[in-house]
Amino acid sequence: MDMNRTGALIRQLRTEALLTQKELAEKLCVSDKAVSKWECGNGSPDISLLPELADILGTDVQTLLTGQTDKNKGDNGNMKKIRFYVCKSCGNIITATSEASVTCCGNRLAALEPQKADEEEMLRVEDIGGELFISSDHEMKKDHYISFAAYVSDSSATVYKQYPEWDMQIRMPLVRTGRLVWYCTKHGLFYQNIRRR
Repeated sequence: MDMNRTGALIRQLRTEALLTQKELAEKLCVSDKAVSKWECGNGSPDISLLPELADILGTDVQTLLTGQTDKNKGDNGNMKKIRFYVCKSCGNIITATSEASVTCCGNRLAALEPQKADEEEMLRVEDIGGELFISSDHEMKKDHYISFAAYVSDSSATVYKQYPEWDMQIRMPLVRTGRLVWYCTKHGLFYQNIRRR
């Protein structure tokens, strides 16, 4: 932990939260002199205070420890650049439209890198009377299955959760263009483009 950077960040987040040093100190049951020391880089909060401090300041512990926020620049939450995160511990699926610091079950998650599906890996997409029927013969066993599939367009993303005991079958409204994204628990994230006439 760089005490100067962390202190400057605490000051910045405290003022953005419209809190005085005394108000922050009262919420943490410490003295306002302690908060002043942290902000001047002459000390750092006790590790036991970090989760509560992060919560009060609207950030996370990792950000406090590094002393820097990663501001989203340039992509402005572009749906075409949506990122998927999957927790290996609980299977939680998290999405973000910009760079993000994502944690789940105490683990920091990395954005999954999608790979273009080969012809034999692609999901089957059929038009069945105004709907798309998406299916696959992919193995659906507890240790190897498609955990989710998602349809991503310019303005939206719809996630369809899948479970090992299910066959991989999804019905969704008919779309003209977009991207299908799916996650195999063994092989990672794949995508294929949908282009209908």
